[in-house]
Amino acid sequence: MLINIITVIIAVIVISFIIWWFFGNHESAAGTAEIVDGQQFATISVDGGYSPETLIFKQGMPAKLTFNRKDPSTCLEHVVFPDFGIDEALPVNQNVVIDFDTRKAGEYAYHCGMNMFHAKVIIK
Repeated sequence: MLINIITVIIAVIVISFIIWWFFGNHESAAGTAEIVDGQQFATISVDGGYSPETLIFKQGMPAKLTFNRKDPSTCLEHVVFPDFGIDEALPVNQNVVIDFDTRKAGEYAYHCGMNMFHAKVIIK
């Protein structure tokens, strides 16, 4: 009887953690693009997720977004920007540069190829 109660308690804790991990609102510091000669540049490190998770660009200024994947897991081998039709392969330990359209202000989510890791770009 006691073992059943302990098993149920552990199961509830594990399920709660999984729900929090995948669906919880995890706030993080936002990064801002660097501006050089009228262009914006930003680098995202891909290592167990995206860092920074939120990146801010200025509207209307050409932007280049560089991804550098350190994590060898297959989940993070692609980055997908559904609103822009971007699905880019990210080889391990290589920079992948994406020209980013900043003409329209807004908040644009992106995710890994398996839609498990999420981040966003804000254009203002």
